[in-house]
Amino acid sequence: MTEVEVEKPFIVAAIPAYNEERGIAKVVLLAQRYVDRVVVCDDGSTDMTAEIAEGLGAEVVRHEENLGYGAAIQSLFRRARDLGATVMVTLDADGQHDPQQIPTLIKPILNEGADIAVGSRFLDEEGSRQDIPFHRRAGIKSITKLTNVALNNEMSDAQHGFRAYSRKALEELRLFENGMGVSVEILLKASGRGLKLAQVPLSCRYQGLEKTSRYNPLRHGGSVIMSIARVIVEEKPLVSLGLPGAVFLAVGLLFGAFLLHVYVTEHHIITNVALASIAFTFIGLFAIFTAITLYAVSRLSQKMLKTR
Repeated sequence: MTEVEVEKPFIVAAIPAYNEERGIAKVVLLAQRYVDRVVVCDDGSTDMTAEIAEGLGAEVVRHEENLGYGAAIQSLFRRARDLGATVMVTLDADGQHDPQQIPTLIKPILNEGADIAVGSRFLDEEGSRQDIPFHRRAGIKSITKLTNVALNNEMSDAQHGFRAYSRKALEELRLFENGMGVSVEILLKASGRGLKLAQVPLSCRYQGLEKTSRYNPLRHGGSVIMSIARVIVEEKPLVSLGLPGAVFLAVGLLFGAFLLHVYVTEHHIITNVALASIAFTFIGLFAIFTAITLYAVSRLSQKMLKTR
């Protein structure tokens, strides 16, 4: 009886980087121990990030200018698809994420049929959340709650960038968010496409890194919230725009009916009511037509992706 040969998974570590010459070497060298290929997206760095990564054997995808974290993630998704990756792991270039945890992160995909494995700083009470700065913890929790409302799910950490993606996830997810909101965009679109999510308790190091963080907390939070709103509108236009539009239209028609009644019985027009009727009706019709258009575009895009 001959043994069935099991194909070895091809694992790619994908690292978005912008001016990370101080930490990129260690991250690349450690990641190479656990994956088959390391790909770094140099997002318009002005230092030696790309040269250091390339000199250590990593493949470098270059952006001529700084386009943002989300744009770097999009480029890494495309490259991983082109390479035929079985699993792609994303981790930060500044040393926040420990490459030695890659085997733990990819287990749900290789052994349990998950499509996306998301690292969480809040599943492991003992080690994962000890040194998280208060303002970061509060921001992460708030954004995660908003994401869970949109997902109808119970994610514990919607912002951890240490994640793993199956081949199916790489093929089905098409991303458009260029900023930090891409982390939430991925979760929302994955849920909409029925991809299986798994959570893995992973640590995140902040000591020595917090002072050099490039991201303003308020700007970061605003970017993520806007991303949630955009993705909800894109993914569920009939619910997010169509239903409110129908309510506005109904209110406008009620104002119109009341105005008509007053005119018939008292022979005069109430200007404020007339303006309200016009405004509510116009907003309602605009929202409904926009929702129908977005829904049609979304269905067409999904059909085109399935036929590729």
